[in-house]
Amino acid sequence: MIQVNLDVVLAKKKMPSGELAKRVDMSNANISILKTGKAKAIRFSTLNEICKVLECQPGDILEYIEDEE
Repeated sequence: MIQVNLDVVLAKKKMPSGELAKRVDMSNANISILKTGKAKAIRFSTLNEICKVLECQPGDILEYIEDEE
């Protein structure tokens, strides 16, 4: 399972999600979908813009967690 840690990175950078949405030209709703982990996919271009704005690496935002079976 891929866990999205966007909320953690935003908190560390002290940036509200609305500011991120504005700077990467996304809707607040789409940022919220990413933050809650409900997104099914993310474009590399979007991930690139988020990383650029937050000055982080993709691995700071996305984390692989082994599924419990």
